[in-house]
Amino acid sequence: MKHTNKKEIPKITTSFFKGKQTIQWNDVESYLKKYIGRSFTVEAYNDHIMFNSSSADEYCESRYTKQLRGALAKAKANAALIIPSLIVTAHNRRWTENKNIKHSRDASLGWYRYDVDFAMAVKGSTEANTRWNFYKATMVVRINNRGLYFYDIIDIKKEARTLQGSSE
Repeated sequence: MKHTNKKEIPKITTSFFKGKQTIQWNDVESYLKKYIGRSFTVEAYNDHIMFNSSSADEYCESRYTKQLRGALAKAKANAALIIPSLIVTAHNRRWTENKNIKHSRDASLGWYRYDVDFAMAVKGSTEANTRWNFYKATMVVRINNRGLYFYDIIDIKKEARTLQGSSE
């Protein structure tokens, strides 16, 4: 399913996690814990994705997260603020087989990968100078007999386009 409605892109209006080089991932994980026990539905597929304690841990402790630096680390940290919206607007679902023995139980039926899009406000010297940076990423979801579980956001890429002004 092609995602075409750009007005649906979740937006981060205020950066809560501000450091670029020194993201406090423990703070991000603490924030994510508020989602534990909740379920969110991908509108395009009616997939109910649950968020559990390993979801928060993986988001902040994955190999992918540990290698992130600069603006992409800041984008991932702040994307935690809009996880429910990212799940709801996810698109382009595809299935992959689990090939890692360490996930033989928690992803026994494989993985779903979805494309997600989001924007983050970049404040200028005045409110009128606000612009938006747009990002594409992949949301990874574990599949097992108990259901679908949020796992991580990976492969974050900044898009070349920007929107000037704060009205969008």
